[in-house]
Amino acid sequence: MPLDATDKKILNMLLQSGRISYTDIAKAVDMKPPSIIDRIKKLENEGIIKGYTANVDYQKLGYDISAFIGITVDNTDHVDNIKEIINKIDDGITSCYHVTGDFSLIIKLITENTNTLAEVIKKLRAIDGVVKTNTILIFSTMMERYRGI
Repeated sequence: MPLDATDKKILNMLLQSGRISYTDIAKAVDMKPPSIIDRIKKLENEGIIKGYTANVDYQKLGYDISAFIGITVDNTDHVDNIKEIINKIDDGITSCYHVTGDFSLIIKLITENTNTLAEVIKKLRAIDGVVKTNTILIFSTMMERYRGI
């Protein structure tokens, strides 16, 4: 679906604040709210807008460890199966990426402490096809943003 300038402006406004009102968007793009609602619903139906979420400070909730874990697999044919198993580990894994370079997969994890981190690493290393893991602790997030359209 090709996006026009108005769709792009709407998306950028939603990226900045997912809670912005239809009325405020309508004013910014000089349209009526029902037209904005129709455009947003079309963007949702096309799968361009996948959902809305809150930006949570996990440390304030007691999750003190954030990390990236690189995973090396023995054979690239195993990657899809390993991703399925990782998807079932519900211990703070927030994302999993199939990548190039030294690792086959990289996951991001948010967890309570080093004990819970160690448990996840143990589960990952027990998966058939996983050769090794490499954990990178995140001390702080220097910058994080969504890419504008």
